[in-house]
Amino acid sequence: MTCGCCGNQRLPVTYRIAGVKKETEHVTTFTFAVSLGARPGQFVMLWLPGVDEIPMSVANDDGKKLRITFFAVGDTTKKLAKLTKGDLVGLRGPFGTHYAWEPKQHLVLIAGGYGAAPMFFTASEAAKDGCTLTTIVGARSKEHLLYVDAFSSLPRTTVRVATDDGSQGHKGYNVQLLRELLQGKTLRPRSGSTAHAVDQVFACGPEHMLVAVSDLCFEHKVPCQLSLERYMKCGFGLCGNCAVDSSGMRLCVGGPVVKNELARTITEFGKYHRDDLGKKHPL
Repeated sequence: MTCGCCGNQRLPVTYRIAGVKKETEHVTTFTFAVSLGARPGQFVMLWLPGVDEIPMSVANDDGKKLRITFFAVGDTTKKLAKLTKGDLVGLRGPFGTHYAWEPKQHLVLIAGGYGAAPMFFTASEAAKDGCTLTTIVGARSKEHLLYVDAFSSLPRTTVRVATDDGSQGHKGYNVQLLRELLQGKTLRPRSGSTAHAVDQVFACGPEHMLVAVSDLCFEHKVPCQLSLERYMKCGFGLCGNCAVDSSGMRLCVGGPVVKNELARTITEFGKYHRDDLGKKHPL
């Protein structure tokens, strides 16, 4: 069954894993020899038969291959991390909104943790449109950094790194580097670029990081798009499990990528989320 309004696949189709790459001790990338036509920021539902189905951000979809990078933190992802090349999983989608930009803009991409994967998809597509990119990747320590070399391989791209413990790059948070950039102190685009002003900021990572990015962009009047996560089950707005307070907007269709002005109207943003039973859990 295909959704008539957006052309995505509502029922899972099984595919064999074409490649497995261990990014870090707990982060794995699956490659599938298929394109679902995903756009940067969208997600797919990944089904492990007999276990569960969960939403996954798309790390890349180049029209021939689909990549998904995930952190093995829960029961389902830990079981997924044990799969090998040739194993079958189900996929459906893509779902949700995506990042949007204009050709040749100067984009600042803020990635926290495994949010670097969808941010790389965004960067690689924006680079095709001649955009100048300043990418700020953050993690707890250098062994948790993702996609740094991949970002560095893109044209017109400046990469900066922040680690909590200072084991690589700036000691502290990636948002601190964003603050310096928006204040005009550091992180100018590469020599020869004609793009100096920041046209937009895109962010994907932990929600406390997203709140800090939101506040900075609001303060400096810079357009911003944020990727928000909630407990998604159906992917196309039927179950309402990912509805947010106080608007009731379903993030699987109204998000996950939302503009800053909309994010700042969400009552629970940066405060709490709800589980599959609707119970509030502080962030």
